[in-house]
Amino acid sequence: MIGIIDYGMGNLHSVCSALKRINQPYILSGDPEELKKTDGLLLPGVGSFKDAMSELEKTGLADFIKNEVTNGKPLMGICLGMQLLFDESSENGLTKGLGLLPGRVERFLGKTSDGRSYKVPHMGWNDLNFLQSDQPLVKGIDEGYVYFVHSFVVQTENREVLAAIAQYEDVEVPAVVGSGRIMGTQFHPEKSSETGMSMLQNFCRFVEEGKQR
Repeated sequence: MIGIIDYGMGNLHSVCSALKRINQPYILSGDPEELKKTDGLLLPGVGSFKDAMSELEKTGLADFIKNEVTNGKPLMGICLGMQLLFDESSENGLTKGLGLLPGRVERFLGKTSDGRSYKVPHMGWNDLNFLQSDQPLVKGIDEGYVYFVHSFVVQTENREVLAAIAQYEDVEVPAVVGSGRIMGTQFHPEKSSETGMSMLQNFCRFVEEGKQR
């Protein structure tokens, strides 16, 4: 059973619909006691990093997520949900994240190093370059195009957490990240055709295999 974390800021309908399409049992809840009964957690997110962390802390979900991960439960963040896994963000002032992966979230500059302007947000289809083809989300999947919508991008010096990147102008975008049972995608897998749906299936398979160990 997958638990979709509802803290009022996720693209919940599309994520629920995606899990239905792959016949994956799930619950949608903001109640830690209900979510504790699940085998793996999905953290969607759309909107402001600061607002999202405020909601997670106010509801007790931030501590719940960190405790569940410490106890070995798999966690996948999607879009803003992926960014929340990292240490902090500069969006609307410095805000601490969940601190489960090392890095900081910064706004796209909107200009290349040679002064050429580009559009922000990074929106639309972009292709992936796998750096770790055995990472659970990308394992057995061919590189393909996925759908991005974001104005802020993760910056990390620890390349071990990068499973796949995308190139947007002169910015290397962490597209799939992970360490152990913690993982995430900057793009929306539920809107990314076969490539994205396969990653959701991989996460669900990873959760199921973990139950059998």
